[in-house]
Amino acid sequence: MRLFGRNAAQDALHPLRQIRLFSSLSWRELKVVQALRHERQYLADEVVFDQGDEGQAIYAITEGEVDILRTDGGQVLRLARLGAGDVFGELALLDQAPRAAQARAHSDCRLVVFFRADFMGLLETHPKIASKIALALARHLGGRLRQANAGARQEGHL
Repeated sequence: MRLFGRNAAQDALHPLRQIRLFSSLSWRELKVVQALRHERQYLADEVVFDQGDEGQAIYAITEGEVDILRTDGGQVLRLARLGAGDVFGELALLDQAPRAAQARAHSDCRLVVFFRADFMGLLETHPKIASKIALALARHLGGRLRQANAGARQEGHL
């Protein structure tokens, strides 16, 4: 028994706690989410998914960096470089549209993957947890939209 600090079960959940999408979840709720996660490792320059691929999962970075790249008119544009705690591919939880960009490991990285089917199951079995994640996802997407709008204003497109 530990009187102070985290216990072994909480230590195992610590990587999930670092992911912003799950920061509002309790330790008990994180334990439910942990059972749904799949861990993947990618080497630097390895493709996580390609532009145009079917989106079936959301990815969260626990170690390393991932570049989000878009090919437009034969030119490759880096849209973002993401690091530990960031999520990407999040629209896969909401729709079944093809991926709008490529995700490629910038450095060796470790990712936690959550599949759409598992999230839909979570909606049925643990609706409170799913709604907390959905709210965090909505806030995350709202922040990205505000950033995109600010960039468009600076470039004179809005």
